[in-house]
Amino acid sequence: MKYRYVAIEGIIGTGKTSLAQKFSSDFNGKLLLEEFDENPFLPLFYEEPQRYGFPVEMSFLAERYHQIKSKIQTKDLFQPIFSDYIFEKSLLFAHLNLSEDEYALYKQIFKIITNSLPAPEVTFFLYKKPEIALENIKKRGRSYEQNITIDYLDDLQSQYIGFFKQKLDWRVIFIDSSNLDFVSNNHDYDFLCSLLNREFNEGITRIIP
Repeated sequence: MKYRYVAIEGIIGTGKTSLAQKFSSDFNGKLLLEEFDENPFLPLFYEEPQRYGFPVEMSFLAERYHQIKSKIQTKDLFQPIFSDYIFEKSLLFAHLNLSEDEYALYKQIFKIITNSLPAPEVTFFLYKKPEIALENIKKRGRSYEQNITIDYLDDLQSQYIGFFKQKLDWRVIFIDSSNLDFVSNNHDYDFLCSLLNREFNEGITRIIP
């Protein structure tokens, strides 16, 4: 494969973690996963978002920073890294979840630490219709996610798209995954695997399977 640091992104319920796990297993890679269960504020945030928005975002920021700093700075040149997030998602969720004053403070802290972290060599963005993503969220049954709305997912997807349009020096692959089942369908998964061997230009590449 052509890339040593691959990030999988998308809104909640798109299968980011499942794809990162399959890639890591099949390509003998290191795996970086969001540690939702380690964030004590997350269930509280979904109950009272205005009260717990700032602590939940700061907790995620610290966890993502320490994970990337410890695992990627010491990466094995012969072992690829697969992650189910980009560090910059911290800023996108904060913009969506925090008040104006809270976001201004958060952004200052984010800028201080982000310069020391590497960007992925390629990012797969799993585009999925919010209605389908919400169905997936309901199916997996995490109690604290059951209040997520289609409007929230739609706003989040807009945040991602706007961000990636500005990252002209990144390789970002927009994949319409609304009709893909890469967990159960080998043909769909093999198609995504083939993308790891393709040379992509910087900027956004749109792929409709």
